[in-house]
Amino acid sequence: MKIKIENLTKTFKGSKVLDNISISFDSGKIYGLSGRNGSGKTMLMRAICGLIRPTDGFVEFDGKRLWRDISFPPNIGVLIENPSFISRYSGFKNLKILASIQNKISDEQIRTAIQKVGLDPFDKKPYRKYSLGMKQRLGIACAIMEDPDIVLLDEPTNALDENGVKLIKEILMSMRENRIIIISCHDKEDLEFLSDEIIMISNGKLKN
Repeated sequence: MKIKIENLTKTFKGSKVLDNISISFDSGKIYGLSGRNGSGKTMLMRAICGLIRPTDGFVEFDGKRLWRDISFPPNIGVLIENPSFISRYSGFKNLKILASIQNKISDEQIRTAIQKVGLDPFDKKPYRKYSLGMKQRLGIACAIMEDPDIVLLDEPTNALDENGVKLIKEILMSMRENRIIIISCHDKEDLEFLSDEIIMISNGKLKN
């Protein structure tokens, strides 16, 4: 898998939030996005996911152009900003509803993903009673449960305790082979530890 971004620009209300970005991402690597709040990290992730349409430029997945050849990236797992699920349902039921869209994984695979992030897959507690850390873990489980070729995680260690951070690090390191993993993280040490390559973004532009 290869992601190619060419001259990507996104303008909102006359302001460029992404400014002529050209970069490639290859399988087998973890890429870390670094930059201040509002620098364009999340917006770049949204563009890769197809959640926003570029004003100019393009995103390609193995030569297939988003918005032209395909309407959505192939086999991608995403957590952008705060996870949000149906408040009255358990973690498992929420993920089962989402998994039913593609219907390619079993209940057991859903439970394995939930267990992998340190949650109890048989917990009947509704999502509204989850702590912030539990909500974050469920969001990560949702992103990885279908064994995607591309994983995008925006601040995956947010709201996690020390054990949770360690667990997420282990999960990402174990997944990196044959996948493209792109993460953003405010903690510089965590980002440096996890990333094979760090990409600096400032005011919507890539920095050398």
